[in-house]
Amino acid sequence: MQEVELLPSPLHSFLKALHKKFYVRWRELLKLRRRHFIGLPEPVAAIRSSEWRIRDLPPALTKRHVEITGPAEPKIIINALHSGADVFMADLEDAATPHWEVQKRGQIALYHAARGQLRYVSPEGKTYTLDPAYQTLLLMRPRGLHLVERNFSVGGHPLPASLFDTAVYLFHNAEPLLKRGAGPYLYIPKLESAAEARFWEDFLTACEEFLGLPLGTVRVTVLIETFPAAFQMEEILFELREHIAGLNAGRWDYLFSIIKTYQRKRDFILPERERLTMEQPFMRAYAQEVVRVAHRRGALAIGGMSAFIPDRKNPDLNARAIQQVKSDKAREISQGFDGAWVAHPDLVPVVKSLFTEGLQGKPNQMEKLPATPLPLEELRTFPSVGEEGISLSGIRRNIEVALLYLTTWLQGQGAVALFNLMEDTATAEIARAQLWQWLHAEQSPKVAETGTPVSLALYEQLISEALQEFPQISPAAVRLLRELVYSPRFIPFLTSYAYQRYVR
Repeated sequence: MQEVELLPSPLHSFLKALHKKFYVRWRELLKLRRRHFIGLPEPVAAIRSSEWRIRDLPPALTKRHVEITGPAEPKIIINALHSGADVFMADLEDAATPHWEVQKRGQIALYHAARGQLRYVSPEGKTYTLDPAYQTLLLMRPRGLHLVERNFSVGGHPLPASLFDTAVYLFHNAEPLLKRGAGPYLYIPKLESAAEARFWEDFLTACEEFLGLPLGTVRVTVLIETFPAAFQMEEILFELREHIAGLNAGRWDYLFSIIKTYQRKRDFILPERERLTMEQPFMRAYAQEVVRVAHRRGALAIGGMSAFIPDRKNPDLNARAIQQVKSDKAREISQGFDGAWVAHPDLVPVVKSLFTEGLQGKPNQMEKLPATPLPLEELRTFPSVGEEGISLSGIRRNIEVALLYLTTWLQGQGAVALFNLMEDTATAEIARAQLWQWLHAEQSPKVAETGTPVSLALYEQLISEALQEFPQISPAAVRLLRELVYSPRFIPFLTSYAYQRYVR
């Protein structure tokens, strides 16, 4: 494979121009996010009552029954693009880490993948070679607006990581992807408002102008994974209408965002995450609204993640888990979703067959619309902890998952197999957020088995037990989790906090 100059002179100059044009506006948007602790974004009646649709989807994006996701690592990219999935989302965000070597390696791997030239030799000497005629559509997810890229600064101010990741990817890969009959397609994470959608719209237009591409060549799917964004879905679609292709429902980050939004309301407590299923009324309302809004405006609705990792040595476990996957995806199909995510190639045929049968061979079911808009209050109909309290196993699992994940994250690995699930940053975020909420509540919930309140002493006991059970947990991970959970102030993102304090 050829050597890649990641930041050639023209791109370097363009990144500086982006910094000049968007940096101050980006800072203002981050400040505006604080308003969501006081009040959620308001719907815009003129947008919701008028008739409009997004730009028509390009043919390559009309069928997305099964999308596989993973970090932008060469071996994973090759296996994913050979998996038979309709889409592979190469993730520079939650399944990666902000370490410079991780981000640089990911961009170089995507450069070769876009050209059908990717090759990887494992430490054991096994060679993986990408078929140049691969059919799976390649999408990339950049880092969210909350992160910066410290390795590119102007006047001492680092460039927002979203701008860096996207501009580098489009500069190198837009043309070869278009030659493949596809295009430069992205996922946008962590949006919180229509104002942020307008920021992305203007930024993407600037990229197209710089690259000499027609308006709307770049197409994006927006993850509705923050609680504020759920109240402005139509407004987000409207602001991005020249570039957007779909909406995606991201469960763990959405739940994490609910806790973050209500951090000042110390009498608000969510039950343990195992109880926060998509069958909960507030989660069903969220899913229904994603479908209704997307389809009404001509966009696709992509469902959630099946994170199960099959274990070929445990057929009983596999059978139970695959049945759960089938049940989950059947629910999404009945709700009107056009596709869903998986984390492992073995699940691709399972989910693909469900959508092929459920959609009766059609590429999507955009004609399916829930009858009426939901009252937005249904998004806030949360379950209570109840008299039963929080189970000790739920607390323990949050601590174990957070510590094990943070150990690998600090080493530069963002996607980790834990307890037969492929976990990324979203799992660690919801785990540590729940631990923080239970500890800092006005009245801490009871532990179901003991009847005593959740306490710092209990957390310390469970941390000690986790260190005995999993000796690979690093001291830095323990220190980081304590900072995230014991801080009286809720830390907005573990990634930006740890990037500043732990990543050199």
